[in-house]
Amino acid sequence: MLELIKQPWHWAVSGTVIGLIVPLLLILGNKKFGISSSFRHVCAACFSGNIKFFKYDWKKEVWNWFFVAGILIGAYIASAFLTNPGETIKIDPGTIETLKSYGIKDFTNLLPADLFNWGNLFSLKGLIFFVFGGLMIGFGTRYAGGCTSGHSIMGLANLQKASLVATVFFMAGGFFSANILIPLIFKLIQ
Repeated sequence: MLELIKQPWHWAVSGTVIGLIVPLLLILGNKKFGISSSFRHVCAACFSGNIKFFKYDWKKEVWNWFFVAGILIGAYIASAFLTNPGETIKIDPGTIETLKSYGIKDFTNLLPADLFNWGNLFSLKGLIFFVFGGLMIGFGTRYAGGCTSGHSIMGLANLQKASLVATVFFMAGGFFSANILIPLIFKLIQ
């Protein structure tokens, strides 16, 4: 059984499960699927004082914290028990060549140590990718009124025009970043 779980599954399995979660959440309690809203609930629980944005009944949304905890626990289980340490990650050869041109040469972990390490956090590369990138993701999520899971999964399922616009711009930004911005940044900082 464990070997079956360790094998890569077809993308349609997770797509089907996610697709079934949306109507289930709506039927069971008119709940919205999304991750970025959980950050708002945490802030509302901690900093509800005089900040108008955080003044609402966040206790009705505490179920969302269990959802996020499940994501974290599932990721830990998958990385700790369902991967083989030291085994090279299977990546398309063209992608490997592109990543090598960026200076990423270690493919033995899920996250390349050439990029994801504490030493890089305090470098120009870390400042751009982790600090500035993280701030831009947070700003964009708040500006768009939600994240990719909230808009692209839940919003589109509910036929919301704002979610369609947000999803189009999420995709355009992703294509632009992956094909133009990231290669340019790597050329500038190497």
